[in-house]
Amino acid sequence: MKAATLARIAEAQAGRRALVVVTRLADGAQCMVDAAGCSGELGLAPAQLAEAASLRQSGRCGALETLPGSFARAYVPSPRLLIVGAVHIAQALAGMATTAGYEVTVIDPRGAFASPERFPGVTLSDEWPDEALARLGLDAATALVALSHDPKLDDPALELALPSTLFYIGALGSRRTHEKRLERLRAAGLGGLTGRIHSPIGLDLGGRAPAEIAVSILAEIIRVRYKGAAA
Repeated sequence: MKAATLARIAEAQAGRRALVVVTRLADGAQCMVDAAGCSGELGLAPAQLAEAASLRQSGRCGALETLPGSFARAYVPSPRLLIVGAVHIAQALAGMATTAGYEVTVIDPRGAFASPERFPGVTLSDEWPDEALARLGLDAATALVALSHDPKLDDPALELALPSTLFYIGALGSRRTHEKRLERLRAAGLGGLTGRIHSPIGLDLGGRAPAEIAVSILAEIIRVRYKGAAA
């Protein structure tokens, strides 16, 4: 692989941006497909570009059916889970999500909650959610769950999350709590985006214990990641 291509891949990975490298096997000509389009010495027709873009979204690799004699390799960011609220459910969810391959960060400015003793081995942030999310960035390989049940923490996170490309947004709370949340978000001018929020959060597995709820949340995140929100 050419040095310029390797440098572009490294830059994209550092910025958590997905891209696909398409190689024509006959002569080694390559191009890169990212959110901005296609660049490189190999030109792609619209159908080929659409197929490469599909691989970029799914993270899959393989030959392009629309370009015989080619190979496309996807380079995508590792999946990430941002948890707002260091509550009991978060304790169980953080460990489960880490085991499932997610990079987990728990965000809570309340030091008594977000402590290493309660979250051993988990990345913690004691910033306010809006500050933490602005620093961490919100991309299409990231999921966010708001679990604090405190509007002072959850609402600022949701206000940043809704216009972003996050693949999953969930918020803990009853239907009544969620209706009040929607009212506040509509007042903030985000009414057209509130349908992105999964609430009640998690698949309806019937569980009630914190660990059982954590299982249902992680299951829903995984389902949405691979099958989409409408699956």
